[in-house]
Amino acid sequence: MKFGISLGFISFMVGLIMIALIKKTDFYNIKISNLNFIKNENINEIIGVGVIKWIVKNTFFKFFNQTIKINGRVNLMDLKFLRDEMTKSEIAHLFAFLFPCIFIIIKLHNQEYVFAFVILVTNILMNLYPSLLQQQNKRRIDKLIARFKN
Repeated sequence: MKFGISLGFISFMVGLIMIALIKKTDFYNIKISNLNFIKNENINEIIGVGVIKWIVKNTFFKFFNQTIKINGRVNLMDLKFLRDEMTKSEIAHLFAFLFPCIFIIIKLHNQEYVFAFVILVTNILMNLYPSLLQQQNKRRIDKLIARFKN
């Protein structure tokens, strides 16, 4: 049980390593930096992205990535920097989501269903939802960037 929960935290380190390895590639800059799984804001709310947003804003999670924050007035350069930081965080969470899936498959193969379920739920809460939240925030920032350019 402890392994399943700690894997959620360890997997994010794997995500950070993957970002460091691919950050300067065309694959990152062209293919995956503009991912957008759920474009409909109503679906985001239905699946609970708003709850995760509240948790991140109002608990100790708000201290984790201080570069993803707007203080006071912003300019176009600040928004582009913020979007880049959000993209890095989003992609790191996606890689972090994929890593435990290997263990989930192994646990399912070994018929350890409860163990696989704990890993899956932890992985969804710690990695998939934060990635969806970053995508939602990127869409909002893209609208602001478009306003600045006009």
